[in-house]
Amino acid sequence: MQNRALEDFIDRHSRLFVLTGAGCSTNSGIPDYRDRHGNWKRTPPVTYQAFIREHATQQRYWARSLIGWRRFGNALPNDAHHALAKLEATGRSNILLTQNVDGLHQVAGSKQVIDLHGRLDMVRCLGCASTTSRSTFQGELTRLNDAWLTVEAADAPDGDADVEEDFSSFVVPSCQSCGGVLKPDVVFFGENVSRDIVATAKSHLNEADGMLVVGSSLMVYSGYRFVQMAAQNGLPIAAVNLGRTRADHLLALKIEDRCEAALAFLL
Repeated sequence: MQNRALEDFIDRHSRLFVLTGAGCSTNSGIPDYRDRHGNWKRTPPVTYQAFIREHATQQRYWARSLIGWRRFGNALPNDAHHALAKLEATGRSNILLTQNVDGLHQVAGSKQVIDLHGRLDMVRCLGCASTTSRSTFQGELTRLNDAWLTVEAADAPDGDADVEEDFSSFVVPSCQSCGGVLKPDVVFFGENVSRDIVATAKSHLNEADGMLVVGSSLMVYSGYRFVQMAAQNGLPIAAVNLGRTRADHLLALKIEDRCEAALAFLL
């Protein structure tokens, strides 16, 4: 019955603003951050301030990422991604704004996508802003730290791995152009989303006739603010999420189900 209500909601709107979060990718083998109550499941991720200030934090981040990327980099879209690509292909969404950094919406075929928090498959220099692909950078990390390839660890969100070792011997490459610090081209906690990205997303929201949230607790303000804007614009808002969201009081419809199950009718 609930899923029929979601089907009816989507049928009533032709310019949906879609916002997705980690729950959209869990069935692709990428863990999420929060439990059903919106609380952290594990230690919160590294902050931008710690990463740029402490070489030890860079060593820890890249060592764990070297291990985690082996599976994260090979993740494939699941039915939730394919369903949202179908929603776009049939002309019922005007944009997909994702908080995820895995690029799986694009792999599934979605074309109108804004990566709110960037993409993990690129690495950017904080000095000269030059970029390189993560696959190339992974090769360099591996060449300099081959002993770490034998480490096994459970996956953590966003290509991280649950590893606690002495990271002091881990070699972090510098930018080949300027010697600067290299960082994944994503927005870390404590870092601001680009104003241009926010403005572009807001312009799409102003053209929408409804909003659909898929797999996000909306506990992070960078995503939650768009739900606030939608409510201020008088747009009806539906959400698919297992557990509490920060915007429960603003929703016209909420479906507590796995994303791929709730959206299966689109396929």
